[in-house]
Order: sequence, then C-alpha cells, then structure tokens
Amino acid sequence: MRIGELSRRTGVSERLLRYYEQQGLLRPERLPSGYRAYRASDVAVVRRIRALLAAGLSTATISQVLPCLRDDGERLVPTCPDLLGELRTERERMTSAIEELELSRSLLDRVITAGQTAMG
Repeated sequence: MRIGELSRRTGVSERLLRYYEQQGLLRPERLPSGYRAYRASDVAVVRRIRALLAAGLSTATISQVLPCLRDDGERLVPTCPDLLGELRTERERMTSAIEELELSRSLLDRVITAGQTAMG
C-alpha cells in the first residue's frame, strides 16, 4: 500500500509516517518510481509506535524496543529477555522527571501563595 492508504488506515499523517521512517521505525520498500510501498503489517507497527509514544517513550527508545514487542489483543507483550530491564529503567527516568516537576509545582505554589498574601 502507498503512504496515503497507510495514513488513512492508521489516522497518522503522511508527514509523521515519513518521520517514523527517518527514525528507523518503519522500513517501507522503495519502488523504482521512488514511491514507498508499505506492507499490511505496517498498520500494526504504526499502532505499536503510537502506543509507545503515548506511554512516554522517545522514538530512539522505541526503535530499540519495537522489534521485541508483539501484540496480544489489547496490550503489547515483551518478547526479548533484556527488554523488561530497559523498560524499568525508562520508567525510573519518567518517575524522576515527574518528581522534579512536582517539586517545581510546589515551589511555584509557594510563590503564588506569597503573592496572594502580599496583595491582600
């Protein structure tokens, strides 16, 4: 299928599909005309990419973990032994970022409270 059809079937813009290709997440065949030819299985790959992006993973991380995931109905299941450790590390990174944001929000709340008190 061509890029327009993949876009329609996945709801992902052609521009994003090209970006996924640049990042090594999709590998369409190139026809002699230069057009990209996608496989039917690429629809599921794009859905996996979208799910992993929604989970907060970067495209660099996704390129590493994508080959080690399979769809099991409503969820993605790791298939490579080392993947769980990598995902746990990524989760720890996210947790640290969340904690830093919560601290920043708390400090900002104090400034807002002090400003409200000072302005009566």
